[in-house]
Amino acid sequence: MNFIKFIINIIYPNVCGFCDKICRDDICIKCMSKLNREKECKKHIYLTKNFSTHMHIFRYDDCIRDSIIKYKFASKPYKCKAFVNFIIKDKKICGFLKKYDIIIPVPISKQHKLKRGYNQSELIMKELKKHIENIEVCTDVLYKIKNTPAQSSLNKEQRKNNLINAYKVKNNEKILNKKILLFDDIFTTGSTVDECSRVLKNSGAYDVRGINTSKRLKEEN
Repeated sequence: MNFIKFIINIIYPNVCGFCDKICRDDICIKCMSKLNREKECKKHIYLTKNFSTHMHIFRYDDCIRDSIIKYKFASKPYKCKAFVNFIIKDKKICGFLKKYDIIIPVPISKQHKLKRGYNQSELIMKELKKHIENIEVCTDVLYKIKNTPAQSSLNKEQRKNNLINAYKVKNNEKILNKKILLFDDIFTTGSTVDECSRVLKNSGAYDVRGINTSKRLKEEN
Protein backbone atom coordinates (compact mmCIF):
# COMPACT_ATOMS: atom_id res chain seq x y z
CA MET A 1 0.00 0.00 0.00
CA ASN A 2 2.84 2.38 0.90
CA PHE A 3 4.59 1.45 -2.35
CA ILE A 4 1.46 2.34 -4.34
CA LYS A 5 1.22 5.66 -2.51
CA PHE A 6 4.90 6.25 -3.23
CA ILE A 7 4.37 5.69 -6.97
CA ILE A 8 1.31 7.95 -7.01
CA ASN A 9 3.30 10.72 -5.30
CA ILE A 10 5.98 10.42 -7.96
CA ILE A 11 3.46 10.64 -10.81
CA TYR A 12 1.27 13.24 -9.13
CA PRO A 13 3.45 15.08 -6.60
CA ASN A 14 1.87 17.45 -4.10
CA VAL A 15 2.34 21.10 -5.02
CA CYS A 16 2.00 24.37 -3.17
CA GLY A 17 -1.41 25.91 -3.81
CA PHE A 18 0.13 29.33 -4.30
CA CYS A 19 3.39 28.93 -6.24
CA ASP A 20 2.69 25.45 -7.71
CA LYS A 21 6.13 24.18 -6.71
CA ILE A 22 6.47 20.64 -5.34
CA CYS A 23 6.24 20.53 -1.55
CA ARG A 24 4.98 18.31 1.27
CA ASP A 25 2.03 20.46 2.35
CA ASP A 26 -0.63 22.50 0.60
CA ILE A 27 1.50 25.61 1.17
CA CYS A 28 5.29 25.69 0.94
CA ILE A 29 7.37 27.32 3.68
CA LYS A 30 8.33 30.26 1.46
CA CYS A 31 4.70 31.08 0.53
CA MET A 32 3.48 30.60 4.10
CA SER A 33 6.04 33.12 5.31
CA LYS A 34 5.04 35.55 2.58
CA LEU A 35 1.32 35.13 3.30
CA ASN A 36 1.85 35.82 7.00
CA ARG A 37 3.59 39.07 6.08
CA GLU A 38 0.85 40.12 3.66
CA LYS A 39 -2.09 39.07 5.82
CA GLU A 40 -4.25 42.00 6.92
CA CYS A 41 -7.41 40.59 8.58
CA LYS A 42 -8.94 44.06 8.69
CA LYS A 43 -12.54 44.69 9.70
CA HIS A 44 -14.44 47.69 8.35
CA ILE A 45 -17.73 49.16 9.59
CA TYR A 46 -20.32 50.43 7.10
CA LEU A 47 -23.21 52.73 8.00
CA THR A 48 -24.73 53.21 4.54
CA LYS A 49 -24.66 49.61 3.27
CA ASN A 50 -27.00 46.66 3.72
CA PHE A 51 -24.17 44.84 5.50
CA SER A 52 -22.89 46.23 8.78
CA THR A 53 -19.27 45.10 8.76
CA HIS A 54 -16.82 43.49 6.40
CA MET A 55 -13.53 41.71 6.94
CA HIS A 56 -10.87 40.67 4.44
CA ILE A 57 -7.91 38.36 4.99
CA PHE A 58 -5.38 39.45 2.35
CA ARG A 59 -4.63 42.29 0.00
CA TYR A 60 -5.48 41.36 -3.58
CA ASP A 61 -1.86 41.45 -4.65
CA ASP A 62 1.12 39.34 -5.69
CA CYS A 63 0.72 35.58 -5.07
CA ILE A 64 -2.83 36.01 -3.71
CA ARG A 65 -3.95 37.68 -6.92
CA ASP A 66 -2.24 35.08 -9.09
CA SER A 67 -3.66 32.18 -7.08
CA ILE A 68 -7.23 33.50 -7.14
CA ILE A 69 -7.09 34.05 -10.90
CA LYS A 70 -5.79 30.51 -11.47
CA TYR A 71 -8.28 29.09 -8.98
CA LYS A 72 -11.24 30.76 -10.68
CA PHE A 73 -10.32 30.72 -14.33
CA ALA A 74 -7.71 28.00 -14.92
CA SER A 75 -9.63 24.95 -13.66
CA LYS A 76 -7.53 24.48 -10.53
CA PRO A 77 -10.06 23.70 -7.78
CA TYR A 78 -7.35 22.03 -5.68
CA LYS A 79 -6.11 25.51 -4.77
CA CYS A 80 -9.02 25.86 -2.34
CA LYS A 81 -7.14 23.59 0.08
CA ALA A 82 -4.25 26.05 0.25
CA PHE A 83 -6.56 28.87 1.32
CA VAL A 84 -8.25 26.58 3.84
CA ASN A 85 -4.90 25.37 5.17
CA PHE A 86 -3.93 28.96 5.89
CA ILE A 87 -7.27 29.97 7.44
CA ILE A 88 -7.52 27.08 9.90
CA LYS A 89 -4.15 28.02 11.37
CA ASP A 90 -5.37 31.53 12.21
CA LYS A 91 -7.33 31.64 15.49
CA LYS A 92 -8.66 35.14 14.79
CA ILE A 93 -10.27 34.14 11.50
CA CYS A 94 -11.64 30.86 12.89
CA GLY A 95 -13.12 32.72 15.85
CA PHE A 96 -14.70 35.25 13.51
CA LEU A 97 -16.37 32.47 11.49
CA LYS A 98 -17.84 30.87 14.62
CA LYS A 99 -19.72 34.03 15.63
CA TYR A 100 -22.45 33.58 13.01
CA ASP A 101 -25.52 31.38 12.82
CA ILE A 102 -25.07 30.69 9.11
CA ILE A 103 -22.27 31.20 6.59
CA ILE A 104 -23.38 31.59 2.99
CA PRO A 105 -20.89 31.43 0.10
CA VAL A 106 -21.84 34.02 -2.51
CA PRO A 107 -23.45 32.04 -5.34
CA ILE A 108 -22.61 32.22 -9.03
CA SER A 109 -25.07 31.73 -11.88
CA LYS A 110 -25.87 28.27 -13.25
CA GLN A 111 -24.18 29.20 -16.51
CA HIS A 112 -20.92 30.25 -14.83
CA LYS A 113 -20.91 27.21 -12.55
CA LEU A 114 -21.47 24.90 -15.51
CA LYS A 115 -18.63 26.54 -17.42
CA ARG A 116 -16.20 26.64 -14.47
CA GLY A 117 -17.30 23.38 -12.92
CA TYR A 118 -17.48 24.74 -9.38
CA ASN A 119 -18.22 27.79 -7.22
CA GLN A 120 -14.86 28.91 -5.84
CA SER A 121 -16.32 30.40 -2.64
CA GLU A 122 -18.49 27.37 -1.98
CA LEU A 123 -15.53 24.98 -2.27
CA ILE A 124 -13.53 26.89 0.33
CA MET A 125 -16.43 27.02 2.80
CA LYS A 126 -17.29 23.33 2.41
CA GLU A 127 -13.65 22.41 3.00
CA LEU A 128 -13.45 24.73 6.01
CA LYS A 129 -16.50 23.07 7.54
CA LYS A 130 -14.52 19.82 7.72
CA HIS A 131 -11.92 21.47 9.94
CA ILE A 132 -13.83 24.01 12.06
CA GLU A 133 -16.47 22.81 14.50
CA ASN A 134 -19.81 24.53 15.01
CA ILE A 135 -20.08 26.41 11.73
CA GLU A 136 -23.08 25.96 9.48
CA VAL A 137 -22.55 26.47 5.77
CA CYS A 138 -25.73 26.87 3.68
CA THR A 139 -25.77 26.61 -0.10
CA ASP A 140 -29.53 26.20 -0.53
CA VAL A 141 -30.67 29.65 0.59
CA LEU A 142 -29.17 32.27 -1.73
CA TYR A 143 -29.22 31.77 -5.50
CA LYS A 144 -28.02 33.87 -8.41
CA ILE A 145 -30.81 33.90 -10.97
CA LYS A 146 -29.28 36.27 -13.54
CA ASN A 147 -26.16 35.53 -15.57
CA THR A 148 -24.61 38.97 -15.23
CA PRO A 149 -21.27 40.19 -16.63
CA ALA A 150 -18.32 39.77 -14.26
CA GLN A 151 -18.00 42.69 -11.84
CA SER A 152 -14.29 42.93 -12.66
CA SER A 153 -15.14 43.86 -16.25
CA LEU A 154 -17.25 46.88 -15.25
CA ASN A 155 -16.60 50.40 -14.01
CA LYS A 156 -17.77 51.80 -10.67
CA GLU A 157 -21.20 52.96 -11.86
CA GLN A 158 -21.89 49.79 -13.86
CA ARG A 159 -21.05 47.64 -10.84
CA LYS A 160 -23.81 49.28 -8.80
CA ASN A 161 -26.51 48.41 -11.33
CA ASN A 162 -25.19 45.10 -12.64
CA LEU A 163 -26.47 42.96 -9.76
CA ILE A 164 -29.88 44.51 -9.15
CA ASN A 165 -32.41 41.66 -8.80
CA ALA A 166 -29.69 39.12 -9.65
CA TYR A 167 -30.18 37.12 -6.42
CA LYS A 168 -33.09 35.26 -4.90
CA VAL A 169 -33.68 33.63 -1.53
CA LYS A 170 -35.26 30.21 -1.03
CA ASN A 171 -35.93 28.36 2.22
CA ASN A 172 -36.49 31.66 4.05
CA GLU A 173 -37.15 29.85 7.33
CA LYS A 174 -33.44 28.99 7.59
CA ILE A 175 -32.41 32.64 7.88
CA LEU A 176 -35.26 34.17 9.92
CA ASN A 177 -33.74 36.36 12.65
CA LYS A 178 -30.31 34.82 12.00
CA LYS A 179 -26.88 36.45 11.93
CA ILE A 180 -25.53 35.74 8.45
CA LEU A 181 -21.95 35.85 7.21
CA LEU A 182 -21.43 36.11 3.45
CA PHE A 183 -18.20 34.68 2.06
CA ASP A 184 -16.68 35.64 -1.28
CA ASP A 185 -13.25 35.87 -2.86
CA ILE A 186 -12.58 39.48 -3.92
CA PHE A 187 -13.91 42.71 -2.41
CA THR A 188 -13.69 45.85 -4.53
CA THR A 189 -16.66 48.19 -4.26
CA GLY A 190 -18.82 46.03 -2.04
CA SER A 191 -21.62 45.88 -4.63
CA THR A 192 -21.90 42.08 -4.53
CA VAL A 193 -22.08 41.70 -0.76
CA ASP A 194 -24.38 44.73 -0.56
CA GLU A 195 -26.95 43.32 -3.00
CA CYS A 196 -26.81 39.86 -1.42
CA SER A 197 -27.27 41.45 2.01
CA ARG A 198 -30.26 43.45 0.83
CA VAL A 199 -32.02 40.33 -0.47
CA LEU A 200 -31.24 38.35 2.69
CA LYS A 201 -32.44 41.09 5.05
CA ASN A 202 -35.62 41.55 3.03
CA SER A 203 -36.19 37.82 3.49
CA GLY A 204 -35.91 37.94 7.27
CA ALA A 205 -32.22 37.83 8.19
CA TYR A 206 -31.45 39.77 11.37
CA ASP A 207 -27.96 40.94 10.44
CA VAL A 208 -25.64 40.33 7.48
CA ARG A 209 -21.90 40.82 7.41
CA GLY A 210 -19.20 39.90 4.94
CA ILE A 211 -15.79 38.27 4.76
CA ASN A 212 -13.62 38.00 1.68
CA THR A 213 -10.41 36.19 0.93
CA SER A 214 -8.94 39.42 -0.41
CA LYS A 215 -9.56 43.11 -0.98
CA ARG A 216 -8.32 45.14 -3.90
CA LEU A 217 -5.76 47.76 -2.95
CA LYS A 218 -8.04 50.55 -4.10
CA GLU A 219 -11.68 50.45 -3.01
CA GLU A 220 -14.18 52.51 -4.98
CA ASN A 221 -17.09 53.67 -2.82
